[in-house]
Amino acid sequence: MERLNRPIIMTAQMGKAEFAWANSLRKSHYPPERNMVGAHITLFHHLPPQALDEIKARVIELTSSLPNPEAKLSGLINLGSGVAYRLHAPQLLDLRMEMADRFAGLLVAQDQQTPRLHITIQNKVNSREAQKLFERLSAEFEPRSFAIRGIALHYYVDGAWQNIGTWPFRGR
Repeated sequence: MERLNRPIIMTAQMGKAEFAWANSLRKSHYPPERNMVGAHITLFHHLPPQALDEIKARVIELTSSLPNPEAKLSGLINLGSGVAYRLHAPQLLDLRMEMADRFAGLLVAQDQQTPRLHITIQNKVNSREAQKLFERLSAEFEPRSFAIRGIALHYYVDGAWQNIGTWPFRGR
C-alpha cells in the first residue's frame, strides 16, 4: 500500500449484517451527492500520517488480544441537520480512550474530547427534514445488541476514504 501524506481516520468495523442495515439507511437518507463513504463508527477523525507505523502496531496489539466488544444501539441523536444512532459500547470506548492517551500529543482538538459513539445515517439536510426522520425512527426504535468486529484505518482523501487496513478482534 502506498503511503499518503493524508490524515488517518480510525473506525470501528461493524458486523456484516449491522453494516448492511446501517449502510442501507444511510443510502436512503443521506444526500447522495454528499454521501462519499459508507456507514461507519468514527473513533478518531484525524490521526497524523507520520505516526502510521506506531498506530498500526498499537491497533494490531489491541485487536489480537481483545475479544469483540459488547455494544448496543441505545437510541437516536438529532444532529440538527441529520440523524444518528447512539452506540453504547463501554469496552470500545475504553479502547479508544487508551489510544487517545497513547497518542495525546498528536491529536487534533476534536479527537481530544470523549466521543459520543454513533452511526450517522443522515446529515447535511435542513432541520425540518432531520426532525421528521428523527421522530419517525424514534417511534419505532428498540434498543438492541450491535456487533463490532474490528478496527479499520483509512486515509482521508478530499472527502473520500482510502482503506489502509482492517484488523479483527481475536481475543477470547
